[in-house]
Amino acid sequence: MSMQLAGLKDRAVVVTGAGRGLGEAFATHLAHAGVRVVANDVDAELAERTAANIRAHGGQAVASGHTVTDPAEAQALVQRCVDEFGAIDGLVNNAGLNYEALPWEENLDEVRELVEVNVLGVMYTGIAAVKTMVEQGRGGAIVNVSSGASLGQRKLGVYSASKGAVASLTYSWALDLEEVGIRVNAICPLAHTRMVWKSERSLRSCPPDRTPSRIAPLVLFLLSDDAEGITGQLVRCNGPQLHIVGQPYLKSPILERQTWDTETVRRAFDEVFSAHLEPYGLEKRVPPRLRKWTDSAPHTPLRTA
Repeated sequence: MSMQLAGLKDRAVVVTGAGRGLGEAFATHLAHAGVRVVANDVDAELAERTAANIRAHGGQAVASGHTVTDPAEAQALVQRCVDEFGAIDGLVNNAGLNYEALPWEENLDEVRELVEVNVLGVMYTGIAAVKTMVEQGRGGAIVNVSSGASLGQRKLGVYSASKGAVASLTYSWALDLEEVGIRVNAICPLAHTRMVWKSERSLRSCPPDRTPSRIAPLVLFLLSDDAEGITGQLVRCNGPQLHIVGQPYLKSPILERQTWDTETVRRAFDEVFSAHLEPYGLEKRVPPRLRKWTDSAPHTPLRTA
């Protein structure tokens, strides 16, 4: 059953990376709900295909081939929305890259490219959208795309870091923008897209029926007036499951002394913190020092020649 969400009709929203996959699903579903959409993709032909498909089904959409990695083009993308539809009410920061690599096998050109799209692209487009929304004076909503990988995943260090940056950005912008009526949330989607095909592990955990369309209702809700009062949240959806992702916190006990030296730091870890070390990564691996007290099997460390 699908209901009409409040305040979506005739809103103007930019969706980046809308040429295929999740972005295409978000743009199409938004248009179906009466949103006027700018379908952006660095592959301009794919962007135009998405926009043409929306128009063919009676929706309103224009294409944009701007790249989010260039601040001037990000600004021009937001301006395209204003020129075409008279305003910008929402932004879905979906454009992203992914690849798998072990840290000692990284290609540094790929590292830079990923960070430019996944981190700077979100910042450039978000900042341009926020400036315009503040000038308009009627608020707005931003949905960033983070990932459960931000908690740490093997072979995904650079990608995980980029999505951790998006999570931190979401929390901070939500604090900054509440007073001007702009809500900022992030989703952690898992769907069967090209990104998943690149990883055998991802394919195992994400069957083909987990289509991008299954994530779209969450994006529509977060952009709608029905999500009033919801900001600064990370929401994970992998198809069947929907849940809030917990945020980092300062863990007790918090030890205090006038000054710390190497000996007191060592004693703090030996006598207190050893029992409080955190399982790490999305797989919640127990730190080696804790394993002797738990049932978790030690992982044989990878050794290179």
